Amino acid sequence: MPMQLFGLTIGKKNPVRPQESNKEESFVAPDSYDGTYTLETGGVFGTLVDFTGSVRDENALIAKYRSLAMMPEVDQAIEDIVNESIVMDKDQKPVKLDLEQIDLSNNIKKKIYSEYDGILRLLKFHKRGVDLFRQWYIDSKIYYHIVLDKDNPQKGIKELRAIDPVKIKKIRRVLKDRPSGTNQVPFIKKIEEFYIYTDTDKTSTYSTPTSGIKIAPDSICYSHSGVIDMTSKRVVGYLQKAIRPTNMLRQIEDAVVIYRISRAPERRIFYVDVGNLPKNKAEQYIRDIMNRYRNKLTYDAQTGEVTDGRNHLHMLEDFWMPRREGGRGTEITTLDGGQNLGEMEDVEYLLKKVYRSLNIPISRMEAENGFNMGRSAEITRDEVKFQKFIGKLRVRFSEMFLQLLRVQLILKGVMSEDDWKLIEPDIRFNFTADSYFAELKQSEIMKDRVDILAQMDEYVGKYYSVEWVRKNILQQSEEDIMQIDTQIEKENAEMGTDEMEDPMMQEQDPQQQGA
Repeated sequence: MPMQLFGLTIGKKNPVRPQESNKEESFVAPDSYDGTYTLETGGVFGTLVDFTGSVRDENALIAKYRSLAMMPEVDQAIEDIVNESIVMDKDQKPVKLDLEQIDLSNNIKKKIYSEYDGILRLLKFHKRGVDLFRQWYIDSKIYYHIVLDKDNPQKGIKELRAIDPVKIKKIRRVLKDRPSGTNQVPFIKKIEEFYIYTDTDKTSTYSTPTSGIKIAPDSICYSHSGVIDMTSKRVVGYLQKAIRPTNMLRQIEDAVVIYRISRAPERRIFYVDVGNLPKNKAEQYIRDIMNRYRNKLTYDAQTGEVTDGRNHLHMLEDFWMPRREGGRGTEITTLDGGQNLGEMEDVEYLLKKVYRSLNIPISRMEAENGFNMGRSAEITRDEVKFQKFIGKLRVRFSEMFLQLLRVQLILKGVMSEDDWKLIEPDIRFNFTADSYFAELKQSEIMKDRVDILAQMDEYVGKYYSVEWVRKNILQQSEEDIMQIDTQIEKENAEMGTDEMEDPMMQEQDPQQQGA
């Protein structure tokens, strides 16, 4: 039985969209590489792909990422990435909207800035920004249900509810049509996109592509990592590369612990005189003596604990050897313990490999490397590469703000969908920086800008305009210029009021009045 589409669709009543033009035909289905499950139907060659196995694999991968993030080394790396990406400064917005490249009136821009601030409040980004970014980084994707007032959608977004990525999937159904009477490859006729939400707590697997609730695309905000496995064309997380080295690190650590426990003590070798006893009785006699004195130790690889089965602490994994009549009598010798118990090269190698897989500078792992308080020219190349990686993460994460801003502006009538398509490529998001490298570099750049400004002062108004200097020398954004101008006007007005209220300015000296 076909399901009805849940949620609001913006700009079109039917989620099935034809080709942009009848003159533009294609036989290739669009692929935006966003983890969408594509189903192709129609024509003689139409197929219906059973993606239930892929869904289970993807959900298992998300569960693997979450368990991987609980390991101390990976968690420390994630903390470095999250802390560098999202800076929660009480005096600034964590993420600022930049409309400098967009040619719109100041009134429209103020409305856009206001709606963007409303989206940050709905997300509670000033309090939960770090948690949202961490969740997106670990799961490789984040979903939000855009809750609206169905009777008054023009009021905009009322609430944003997070959705577990294992419960929702994006589907693209491609309908193909082959010209009748020909053997040509079928062309793309229509494309239908929607989301399917399934309560996986109640149903362990996806039975059919249409199980669950079918949701309109505009009712869901979906942002992914952008890392694509080209074999399966699935979106994978940034932790994907760290799975193998982390598992190897756990194994080598367990092996080192077991080796140290087993080889650390100096064991004893007991040569027991069994006389002329037959073989079976001699072995039984040895076992009886072993069970009387032997201590049983067990190592748990999950918790790292060593348990003593018999709680006999005076013996520790000794060796018992029978000795026949005619040789020496009962004898106890010592087996030396391991001599290379302090070697950790394998563990350190794999730990560095884990950090490299997560794009973390190795210098952050080494405790002996202190915080460099030199100039920005002394920053290592790894730190520069790390800052560029953080920039890429911020660009991918800001896709969430872009989708929410689109829905909000169109619903409230600030602009139409066609207008949004024109300005969308020029919208930028500026993240607050808090790393030592960024601060040091910014202070040096600001010093150089002020020096250049002082040298150009006599040319301003003659060869260069004030606006050009502010945008190109001081690198002030349009929002910064508007805020600074407002502050200057406010300060000038306050200064003028103070001068008018100053009695020394109002009452002049009688001698000066006569003069």
